[in-house]
Amino acid sequence: MEIGRRIRELREARNLSQGDIEKRTGLIRCYTSRVENGYTVPTIGTLEAYAKALEIPLYRFFYDGKEPPKKPAQPSAEDAQLLWGSSGKERHELRKFTKMLSRMDQRDRAMLLRTAHHMVRRKSRATG
Repeated sequence: MEIGRRIRELREARNLSQGDIEKRTGLIRCYTSRVENGYTVPTIGTLEAYAKALEIPLYRFFYDGKEPPKKPAQPSAEDAQLLWGSSGKERHELRKFTKMLSRMDQRDRAMLLRTAHHMVRRKSRATG
C-alpha cells in the first residue's frame, strides 16, 4: 500500500487541505505534498503527527476496515512446543544462525538460499 495515497484519501475525506495539515502538525505543506505523491516516506513519528492531525488511530493508515483488525491467534503452549527453535538446543542454534545471517551481505545470503533450495529439490527427487 502506498502510504502517501492513503494519507491523501484520509485528508480529503475530512475536507482538509495540505495547509490545514501544516497548521495542525507543524510540517510544511510541501513535505505533505511530497509524502502524498510518493517522493518521501514518513517516519513513524511523522505518521503519528498525521494521525493526530486527522483525528484517527494510527492503524487506519494501514487498514481500510471500520473496526480495528483482529489480532492473529497465538499458538497455544502445546503448539509452541512443537515449533522448531522454540526451546533448548534448537533455540540456541536458531539464534546463532540468525546472528550469522545478519552478518552476511545480500549476495552471500542469496547464494545460501539458492544452495538450500537446490538441496531440497535434490532430496525431494531422490525420495519421490
